[in-house]
Amino acid sequence: MKKIKFLTLAALAAFFTLGLTSCDKFDTQYNYKTYQKAVNETVKKQKKNDKAILLVAFGSTWQQAFDAFDATIDAYKKAFPTYDIYLSYSSAICINRAAAGENAAAGAEIRNYYAPPFWLTAFAQKGVTYSEIVVQSLQVIPGEEYTRVINYIKDFANNANGDIDDEYLSKVVLKLGVPLLQDPDTDVPAVAAALNNLYKTQAANDLVAFMGHGNPDSYDTYKANVRYTQLETALQAINPNYFVGTVDMMENFKPHVYARMQAAGKTTGGKKLYLHPLMSIDGDHGHNDMAGDDLPAKFEGKNYTFADLQAEANDEGEVEDCSWKIYFGATGSGLTCNNETMIEKGLLELPTIRQIWMNHTQAAINGEPLDYYHSKNPEE
Repeated sequence: MKKIKFLTLAALAAFFTLGLTSCDKFDTQYNYKTYQKAVNETVKKQKKNDKAILLVAFGSTWQQAFDAFDATIDAYKKAFPTYDIYLSYSSAICINRAAAGENAAAGAEIRNYYAPPFWLTAFAQKGVTYSEIVVQSLQVIPGEEYTRVINYIKDFANNANGDIDDEYLSKVVLKLGVPLLQDPDTDVPAVAAALNNLYKTQAANDLVAFMGHGNPDSYDTYKANVRYTQLETALQAINPNYFVGTVDMMENFKPHVYARMQAAGKTTGGKKLYLHPLMSIDGDHGHNDMAGDDLPAKFEGKNYTFADLQAEANDEGEVEDCSWKIYFGATGSGLTCNNETMIEKGLLELPTIRQIWMNHTQAAINGEPLDYYHSKNPEE
């Protein structure tokens, strides 16, 4: 199973975010300048307005994700005609692999997505100098990746590399659009209502489970994992046939989701289980962790049951190397889960969900300039 793990050291994160592949000083400087030049030229060519919106996604290498990002850019251009719209990746791994065409054999284009620092620097270059920059996080929860977004803005505002005109920085207006599930009191019920409107037919007699990413406890910045629990509660207040689990949140792996289904009496009667990524795009996790055909190597080419898979749970309660589809669809689970019950759509592909992100952008534009020293961090 493919799982992207996060680098914890800021120095390493900054280094690899540039997409560098060599420790040689000359190569480092050459690559940095090459990438910055490419972004500078793109911005100069595309600049039409005096204000810019930078969308920041974690990233992906799948064509379906590229299409979702393209559609999102188009939607933003239509909704914010006085702003120039750009999109960046925060994941160095995704930047490098997209440029290398990781999924080209499956029909994906080769694309160059650059990290936010390059775009922010380009916005400040001579001949461009946007008067207002809105950075919109495309993260689902206000967790670790959102922290990166905040830090990009802080480094830019503080002229971390010393290559931006201080007078310009003293005048430019910086604003920040928050993640999808930033506010537990407004965003969580809004997303729950929108998801129910989309999938109430499936949930009327069967089950729908959403697979989010989540963070391990040591990476649970701002304790943002609670948003998944809050979303499941909000969804179940509408219909108890909804569930929300994750790839990486402790106590919320697929076996924990199943245990909650079983405790609620939902695993009898042969109900169908529909699976849906709770991520901005349907990328590697959706294609592999959710809808893939992976199962523990010891069972490959052999008969196995749900009980056999359950017995493989590790100390954290997760059954590793096993997709959600295979796990929930195994004989004896009491559920019908197969290719026909996969809803392979990222949240950005759902206009009503995407609109919530866009509402956050509008709120940022309407609000006060960003106090980047305190940022927009969640408080609960």
